[in-house]
Amino acid sequence: MPKVMIVDDDRVTVNLLRTLLELDGFEVVTAGRGMDVLPLCGKQHPDAILMDYHLADIDGVEIVRSLRAHPDFHSIPVIMASGLDVEDEARAAGVQKFLVKPFEPGELAGILKQLIK
Repeated sequence: MPKVMIVDDDRVTVNLLRTLLELDGFEVVTAGRGMDVLPLCGKQHPDAILMDYHLADIDGVEIVRSLRAHPDFHSIPVIMASGLDVEDEARAAGVQKFLVKPFEPGELAGILKQLIK
């Protein structure tokens, strides 16, 4: 079962996405703070990460840069979501897929399956 980490500080969004992804056959782990991502990656070894751009403690692009610089996590596919026009910045940091909020949650499982392969 593929494992996806959801990184978002909005609990409602996290719970909705968790439910949808679990119904689609994914194991889900969550992080409510950006600073928790690297330690959680070391413990949970996710196959992909779905990350909000704007987090309470740090922006998602900084986390992606840290992931790309880490030898154990540099190849984890990252999907970033935001209502802001930050796709170019996100892709330059190493994001594989960018979703504009609000996005259709039903398309997420297909995107994840393509990225995880």
